[in-house]
Amino acid sequence: MNPVIIDGFLKHDEFKKLQTYMMSPDFQWRFMPVISHINEKGNKFQFVHLFYQNCKPISPDYSILTPVFRAIEMKSLYRIKANLLTRTPKIIENEFHYDVSDFTPEQAKHWTTSILYINSNNGYTKFETGASFESIENRLVTFPANLKHTGSSCSDEKVKIVINFNYFT
Repeated sequence: MNPVIIDGFLKHDEFKKLQTYMMSPDFQWRFMPVISHINEKGNKFQFVHLFYQNCKPISPDYSILTPVFRAIEMKSLYRIKANLLTRTPKIIENEFHYDVSDFTPEQAKHWTTSILYINSNNGYTKFETGASFESIENRLVTFPANLKHTGSSCSDEKVKIVINFNYFT
């Protein structure tokens, strides 16, 4: 299955509420000294916010995602994680990976990944197949969780923010 793109995924007011909060000083981010995996090359880092992990919500901000839950038909959640990458002088592409790394690729093909873009910038998500999708706010890209992908930094905005949803449909 190829990635499915939905632009204007959430209603405008629902998205703006989510975007404004996640880009405010009130939203909590944690420093992560890696992006894709522990042995990656270079001095890469990101900031993350875990909403859901190990079969339970772990963020006090979990309820802000209610409009997304209404729009995505999911039977079981694996993880919800927001990523914030800071601006770099030139766009830096990260390493290919799949988000449900606890599973084998064979197991992962039964799960789904969706990426919700929180802000527009010149960064992107690229797939091993060669397909690439721009970071456009309120865009949702959905694909089988065993499809390797990578993100990039951006060079035109202060940050690139996405939320990754990993779930079973």
